[in-house]
Amino acid sequence: MKGGLAAAAVAAMATGAQAAYPHHRRAHEMFRRGGEVCVPTCTTIWTTYYGEPTLVPNPPSAPKPTKEAVTTHEAVKPKPTTVHEVPTYEAPKPVAPTTTKVVPVIPVPTPEEYKCPTPGTYTFPATTMTVTESTTVCVGETTKVPAGTHTMGGVTTIVETATTVTCPYAKETEHEGVVTSVIETTTYVCPSAGTYTIAPITKTCEEETVIVYPVPTSYAPGTYTAPEQVVTVTETDYVYVCPYSQSGVPATTKAPEAPKPQPPKETKPVYEVPKSKPEVTKQEQPTKPVYEVPSKVPETPKAPVYSVPETPASTKPVYEKPSEAPKPKTPKKPSSSGNLQGGNDHYGITYTPYVASTGKCKGADQVDQDIAALKEAGFQIIRSYSTDCDTLETVAPACKKHGIDMIVGVFVKASGCTYETPDVKAQVDAYAEWAQWDQVKLFTVGNEAIMNKFCSPQQLKELVTVVKEKCSGYTGPYTIAETLDIWEREDVQGAICDIVDVTGANIHPYFNPNTTPDMAGEFVAGQLEILRGICKGNDVINLECGWPSSGNCNGVACPGKSEQAKAIKSIRESCGDKTVFFSFENDLWKEPGSCNCEQSWGCASSFTGY
Repeated sequence: MKGGLAAAAVAAMATGAQAAYPHHRRAHEMFRRGGEVCVPTCTTIWTTYYGEPTLVPNPPSAPKPTKEAVTTHEAVKPKPTTVHEVPTYEAPKPVAPTTTKVVPVIPVPTPEEYKCPTPGTYTFPATTMTVTESTTVCVGETTKVPAGTHTMGGVTTIVETATTVTCPYAKETEHEGVVTSVIETTTYVCPSAGTYTIAPITKTCEEETVIVYPVPTSYAPGTYTAPEQVVTVTETDYVYVCPYSQSGVPATTKAPEAPKPQPPKETKPVYEVPKSKPEVTKQEQPTKPVYEVPSKVPETPKAPVYSVPETPASTKPVYEKPSEAPKPKTPKKPSSSGNLQGGNDHYGITYTPYVASTGKCKGADQVDQDIAALKEAGFQIIRSYSTDCDTLETVAPACKKHGIDMIVGVFVKASGCTYETPDVKAQVDAYAEWAQWDQVKLFTVGNEAIMNKFCSPQQLKELVTVVKEKCSGYTGPYTIAETLDIWEREDVQGAICDIVDVTGANIHPYFNPNTTPDMAGEFVAGQLEILRGICKGNDVINLECGWPSSGNCNGVACPGKSEQAKAIKSIRESCGDKTVFFSFENDLWKEPGSCNCEQSWGCASSFTGY
C-alpha cells in the first residue's frame, strides 16, 4: 500500500493569498508561508549647490570733518568685477504616498511540519483549525524520474464532446532563485471528445531525482484537527509532517475537474456490513496498512476515519467451510497463468526492495538473498506494486533465478489516473519494454485507487484498457486491488467486472474491531466467499493480509508478536492458499500512522524455513 501522506502548498488567488507546504519534506523552501507586506513611504531630500567664491571690494570710508580747508578729490570708481551667478535647483516635488492593499491570508489545514534535529521521542501537540470558506491551494506532489525533460502536473479532464473548460491550475514562478507556486484560472478549448491535460508543468533534470510539482487541492469549510502525535525519530534533521483531518469529510480533495466541477463530498466512505449470507457473519474492515513508496523522507500516511457497525462483544463471526470447494465458472477468456491458488497454506507475500531502516533501494545481491529466503520458506509468488526502486532490474531476475512467480502492478497516485500521467506512463512503458511475461501470474492496475479517490471507476476502467493495449504481449489475467466495500458498489461492478479476470481485494482482519487474532482466518475466509459473488465467473484472491506485531488495539484486535503469530496461523489454516501475506519485513522508514502500527507488518519470520 502507498501513502502519500504529507504535504504543503502555496497559492495566490483573486480572493486571497495562501502559502505553506512542500510535499515530501525536503522541498519545504519552495512553499513557505509569507505574510509580511512592506508599505513604501516618501522622504524629501533638499540639496543646495554653491558657485566659486568672489571678492567684492568695500567702498572707501567717508572723510572726517575738519576745520581746515579741505581739498576735494574725485571718488575712486571701483573697477567692474564679474559676479558669478550661483545656480539654483528646484527641489524635487514630494511624491504622494501610494497605498498597498494587504491581502488577508486565509488559513488552510495543510500539514504542519516539525523539525527533529536529533534522534529521540518527540510529542507534537494537537491543533485545531477552522476553514470558513472553500479554498484552493497548491499541494506538492512528487515523482521519481530519470535524467531528461519531463511533463507532469496539470489538470486532467475527460470530455465527451467539444467543450470549453474553465478551471484552476497550479503555476510555478521563480524570482531570485525562489520558486513559488500559485493558483491561476485558465480557459481551455477541447476541440473534440477525449482526455486532456490542461497547463502541465515541464521540468528538466540532469540525473535521476525526485521532482516536486504543485497540484491544485481544495479544502471545504469546516473544522480540521491534527491529533497529538508521539513520534520516535532515529535519524538527524528529520522533518515530521502531521496532517489535519476533518470529521465527516476528507482532509483534502482534488480541485474540481472541468467541465462541470463537482463539490467535494461531505462524508467519508462509511464501511457498512453487507447483507449476510447463510452461515457467514461478515464484517467490513478499513483499508490499512498503506503501501508507500519512500522518498528521501517518508510521507505521513493519511489516517481516514472509519465507521464500523457495533456488534455485541459476545458475537463471534462463524464461518463453516463447505464440504466441497465452490467451483468457479469458466473465465470469460483464456488465461495463460492458470488458477491463482497455492499448493500449500502460504501462497504469496508482498515484497518491496527497500532497506527497512532507511527506505533506500536495496542492491541486487540483497534482493537475491531475500527472494532465495522466501523460496526456502515455501512461498510460490511475490506481489510487487510498481516498477520503482529497480524492481524489474533486481526483483524480477531474482524471482526467475529462484523459481518464484510474480504479481506485478501499476501504482496510481493523486497525480493522475491516466496513461498520460508521467509516473503511470513510466511504469506501463517499463513493463512493455521488459516483457518477461512468463514470470507474471497476475497484473494489478491500481492499489486502492478508487477508495483513495485517485480514480473514478470509469477512469480506472479506461486505464486498465490502455495497459492491456500497451502490454499486449501479456495474455494472463488482470485485476484491480480494492477493499470489499468498494467492490460491492454497483458503479464499481458495472465499470470493472467486464474488464478483469480476477476479483482481487485487500483484506485485513486487524481493522475489524470485533476480530481477535485467533479469529482472523474465519474472518478472511468469510470475506473471500462474499468476494466470489461480486463478478460472476471470476476467480478471487486476497492480495494483502496480515497482522501487526506492535501498535494500538482496535477493539479486541490487538497487535503484538504473539498475536501476530496466532493471526498468521489462523489465516494459513483457513485460506492461506488464496492469500498474499503482508509483508516481507517491518518498514521502519514509514510513519507509525494513527494506529501506531504501520511500521510493524513484517511477517516472513512467521513461516517455517525463513
